[in-house]
Amino acid sequence: MVSAPPDRPLVAVVGPTGSGKSELALAIAAEFGGEIVSCDSLQIYRHFDIGTAKLPPAERRGIPHHAIDVVDPDQEFSAGEYARMVRPLLAEIAARGRLPVVAGGTGFYLRALLDGLFPGPARDSELRARLAAREARRPGCLHRLLRRFDPASARRIHESDRHKLIRALEVCLLTRRPLSEAFAAGRDPLRGFRTLKIGLDAPREALYQRLDDRCRRIFEHGLVEEVRHILELGFSPEVKPLEAHGYRQALQLLRGELSYEQALFYAQRNTRRYAKRQWTWLRQETGVVWLKGFGGEGSVQAEAFKTVRSHLKTSQ
Repeated sequence: MVSAPPDRPLVAVVGPTGSGKSELALAIAAEFGGEIVSCDSLQIYRHFDIGTAKLPPAERRGIPHHAIDVVDPDQEFSAGEYARMVRPLLAEIAARGRLPVVAGGTGFYLRALLDGLFPGPARDSELRARLAAREARRPGCLHRLLRRFDPASARRIHESDRHKLIRALEVCLLTRRPLSEAFAAGRDPLRGFRTLKIGLDAPREALYQRLDDRCRRIFEHGLVEEVRHILELGFSPEVKPLEAHGYRQALQLLRGELSYEQALFYAQRNTRRYAKRQWTWLRQETGVVWLKGFGGEGSVQAEAFKTVRSHLKTSQ
């Protein structure tokens, strides 16, 4: 009997925004002959560069990067679509004898990629429009409605995340069962890979200071001009990626709704809150090897290399 080929190694670098995932992923890819696959729900969009901390090509050390700049800002793109796009990429990278290194902080994308998603109902444009109109008339009503239908999902989805709220309610109304129950059934996990998940556990206060500094830099280095350019290209100010922290405040600044100081303040505050939610989400991930510190630190990279080497040996 011919034995099945061994699972191929895969490394995923996770952590809150600003923790140095890109630096660590680059170091791992350079050390072990890898290629990087972004797991970031904003970096997939074209034209969104400054506010997403998208690494310029000149700083990628010649290492191939995937799942970056693949859709326009007005295109719908879900976690399921991400998984369907990236799974074949992982197989292609492994077939070239390279190590796939997934890096990013979008936990839902990572879970969709590794664990799979339930085969949910297709989008219902009419239902979505009604839910959006209802939220516009009474802000906060969708989250209250979700708390009634699906308390577990309501705890996981932030009340300001309109897109996820609408999808959760859409599933509840069309399948007549909570999204959390539907999600747990019929999932299709990634096969053929043995995954090592490395998490960056940066010191909380140091991370917050780093995030405040980064917000200030992106405003100083052209975030508002980037948003103006996106609008001049003809994209609506209502496109989903413009709801992201930093971009939303830059848009409000352009509209005259916030001063520069106010826009920076709210971008910094909301980014810190987002990092805290990422921590909460990622702490629920099983099997993560957590490393104390930032991804650009030599001691963290040395520990990561040691962990990856051990993983590669067990995958042979």
